[in-house]
Amino acid sequence: MEAYCVKCKAKREMKDAHEVTMKNGKKATTGVCPVCGTKMFKIGGK
Repeated sequence: MEAYCVKCKAKREMKDAHEVTMKNGKKATTGVCPVCGTKMFKIGGK
């Protein structure tokens, strides 16, 4: 899944992406930027 990396300031394909549930019950996807290793987060499931 593609997400925006704040550190690289570019859209990149998320590495190790997995679905999580936020406190309000909505789905989100979290992963790691393959270039810089920063955590990436995107609201919405896979």
